Amino acid sequence: MAIDLSAIKKTTGLKPPSMILFGSAGVGKTTFAAAAPNPIFLQTEAGEGALELSAFPLIKTFDELLDAIAALIEHEHDYSTLVLDSLDHLEPLIWKKVCEIEGKKSIEEFGYGKGYVFALDYWRQFLAAINSLRVHKNMSLILIAHTHIRAYNSPDTEAYDRYEIKLHAKASGLIQESVDAVLFAKHKIITKKEDKGFNQTRVRGISTGERCLCTTETPGYIAKNRYGLPSEIELSWAAFEQAIVNATAKEQ
Repeated sequence: MAIDLSAIKKTTGLKPPSMILFGSAGVGKTTFAAAAPNPIFLQTEAGEGALELSAFPLIKTFDELLDAIAALIEHEHDYSTLVLDSLDHLEPLIWKKVCEIEGKKSIEEFGYGKGYVFALDYWRQFLAAINSLRVHKNMSLILIAHTHIRAYNSPDTEAYDRYEIKLHAKASGLIQESVDAVLFAKHKIITKKEDKGFNQTRVRGISTGERCLCTTETPGYIAKNRYGLPSEIELSWAAFEQAIVNATAKEQ
């Protein structure tokens, strides 16, 4: 079929950001998301604390999650940001759905990791649904997750530990590919050597009280961004938004 060159269009402007925000409990992930423009929360875990949030009732099944997203797609509203809190509490709901459909008692019953492969179809349904919000409702997407430490087997060095998203590796890889940024939230730590006597020292970690967003990968954690952000920025929506503005201005 011939291609009509007159149909080619230039893209203008940035799409609303889509991101995974992961870090340890209490670092300030939910507070960051709550400061985004007019957010609506889909909570798969309780525990927002003292924050006053606009949120659907606690999501207890995968079908409830899709119904909530469908309501945001189909009805008029003023929400500008969708926040899922959290991915790692959504994962068991997806596994339960897979087991119900396939007649299994647990995701491990499939054997040879097949259950986790089946689960990817439901992750894709979720990602397609929230992408509809981004495209048709111009909503930003913030997917919150917790972290765990996992051994990374590098082909270039000996294996070492790093912070990763607390998800099955297949699901984690799929979701990371779908977003513009994977941001690691952490407390800033400085190290100090202390004399223990007898010619021995120990290293102690001391928190500076600051919290930051890490935007590029290091041996210690995964991260990425498609905006050209600084490697570290303050853990606040205002700082993140300004960093995108600054990075975009440099490209123009």
